Amino acid sequence: MDKLGAYAIPATVFLIVLFGLMRGVPLFDTFVAGAKEGLSSTISILPSLIGLMMAVAMLNASGALDILSSMFSPVAKFLGLPPQVMPLVLIKPISGSGSTAVLAQIFQDCGTESFAGRVASVMSGSTETTFYAIAVYFGAVGIKKTRHTIPAAVTADFTAFVVSALSVRLFFQ
Repeated sequence: MDKLGAYAIPATVFLIVLFGLMRGVPLFDTFVAGAKEGLSSTISILPSLIGLMMAVAMLNASGALDILSSMFSPVAKFLGLPPQVMPLVLIKPISGSGSTAVLAQIFQDCGTESFAGRVASVMSGSTETTFYAIAVYFGAVGIKKTRHTIPAAVTADFTAFVVSALSVRLFFQ
């Protein structure tokens, strides 16, 4: 029973293949058609992803992330956020891998059991890579006008950032 999880994916694949065979579905042709559709979706969102990755790389390499973090530190203190998490606040809506690197840096500098480390952990688990998700999903279906999506998503991220510090204060201090 300990290794039940190790059999979940192979069992699921087996059941899908078995179900397809029972229904008379041409499995290989269906697989190839799905792979072709996936490849065309990937190609259609590639420009958005490249632009987003370039922006994150330029933000980090130029030192702009550090400058912006310093500028927003007074606002962070006012909102109850430790200033050490400001780089995470700025990068998380843009890049998942970039935010993971920032999170690791916060852990290294402040420790995982520190207030900043705990707030950063809660932030990482309760926010989304908003602009990445919008670029991928809207780009995949060809939507160019996001209307209320970006303001609503950024508001949700902002709320999660503030509530993460409040939650850590309530539950851990």
